[in-house]
Amino acid sequence: MLRHLRYCSWLLACALLLGGCSALQLTYNQADTLLGWRAHSYFDLDAEQRHEFNLRINRLLAWHRREQLPDYARFTHTAVERARGGLRQEDIQWFIEGLRTRYQAIVDRGITDAAELLTTLDADQLRAVSKEFTKDNRKFVDENELEGGAERQRRARLKRVLNQITDWTGSLNRQQEQRIEAMLATAPLLDAMRYQDRLRRQREFQELLALRAQRPEFQKKLHAWLLDWERGRSPEYERAVADATARRIEFYLAVDKLLTPAQRERALKRLHGFGDDFKALGERGTATAAAAMLVFATDTIALR
Repeated sequence: MLRHLRYCSWLLACALLLGGCSALQLTYNQADTLLGWRAHSYFDLDAEQRHEFNLRINRLLAWHRREQLPDYARFTHTAVERARGGLRQEDIQWFIEGLRTRYQAIVDRGITDAAELLTTLDADQLRAVSKEFTKDNRKFVDENELEGGAERQRRARLKRVLNQITDWTGSLNRQQEQRIEAMLATAPLLDAMRYQDRLRRQREFQELLALRAQRPEFQKKLHAWLLDWERGRSPEYERAVADATARRIEFYLAVDKLLTPAQRERALKRLHGFGDDFKALGERGTATAAAAMLVFATDTIALR
């Protein structure tokens, strides 16, 4: 559930990673179905749990559409205006902090429902979680070439970053690609450390689930675990992350200077389109929220 709470938050707050504005609206309008499918794939929910999940996620999404999407629209449009004259370090830091704040808002809103649903998991479902973690970890290892040596890891990173950039700017010329490759070549490889920290977080989550019968304490610790990603990191990894974050900001400032006016305008137009989509989705929120609450009330009465 908590993985899917995180998935929900990034689906909603970081939907800028989608392929286009129409994709954003389509994905958002199908969020209840997508989240339900992912929750079932991880926890192998029974019929009653799936019903309860649907009630609670629809309530969360109705709140989010009504109260959060208008804020997302303002945030995104402001980001466009800040970036129009060229990116600055404070612009990137402002944007990152804005995403964190909006992620926290979803966690704060959904934590009670998430904790209550997690308390219903049985031993077989805990084993299902462990199996899904194993599958996810195998995918992480393969995608980042962790078993392929440093050179293959660098090639995988370069391919990933180029895809991310061209998704926004369109195709790059050869000189731009070479400059990006040169900048990335000096950046340390952190994926192996990320993988170890990923395993740590998974272990912590499974240890938390063992406390799920102690409901108040479980919810409190779960809330902290969701928000405090840094707690428990090794000192070595903590230093590496701080250095990588500073380097990544410098990298994207340098990439911004490489862009042609047409590439910059394409990226800004796309970002503005996301803001327009957030605004349009939010304006339809009142009727959607009322319908969702009616369904929730009807289903609740039927269960009594």
